[in-house]
Amino acid sequence: MTGAPAPLRVAFVGGFAACFVEPVRARLTTACELVLADEGDIVARLPEVDVLVGMAFTPAMGAAATRLRLVQVPGAGTDRIERAALPAGASLANAYGHEAGIAEYVLGAMLSLNRGFGRLDASLRRGRWEAAWSHDAPPPPTAPELTGKTLGILGYGRIGQAVARRARAFDMERGEPAPRAWPYWAGPSRWMTSCARRTTSPSRWRSPRRRAAWWARASSPS
Repeated sequence: MTGAPAPLRVAFVGGFAACFVEPVRARLTTACELVLADEGDIVARLPEVDVLVGMAFTPAMGAAATRLRLVQVPGAGTDRIERAALPAGASLANAYGHEAGIAEYVLGAMLSLNRGFGRLDASLRRGRWEAAWSHDAPPPPTAPELTGKTLGILGYGRIGQAVARRARAFDMERGEPAPRAWPYWAGPSRWMTSCARRTTSPSRWRSPRRRAAWWARASSPS
């Protein structure tokens, strides 16, 4: 007669991953032991870890992770994951579903920078009201608009598409590099040239037929 199987040991590595410990614990339906660790001290504990939740995975981690079955990145990007270091049989997964919040932040940041909200807030806190209709101050420069500006989107996944949909509401032009366009590490000038060749106006994206034709052209080798 055999005893109950040992619980899965899940290591949450780093401060960001630690934010998910209690939400995960509340949703568990199987026996698991949850472990908190920093990137610096997890290596010594990895031989007994089944699942690693974190933003990074290094060759040193891979050498120590003899029973690892899953590396779960609590975000979309896997740029700090050394894929070649993953043990045989281990899976790598990322997360999505947060694209709306990030896209809203991107548009908010563009509006803030374009309109100088940070400067206006600091000025108001110093007792100066910067407005075209202020009677005791020279008029500020005309506020620029997002309308008509070109937004370059590097990486057209869930987040990039969410940003593009919101940019369309501001009548911005978007440039999305095609899947076989120059990668960002080829240098900004090549990427910008690729992006400029594929810039689309909002009116073209209102037609599904034109959108499909554009993708077909953009995906073809240059």
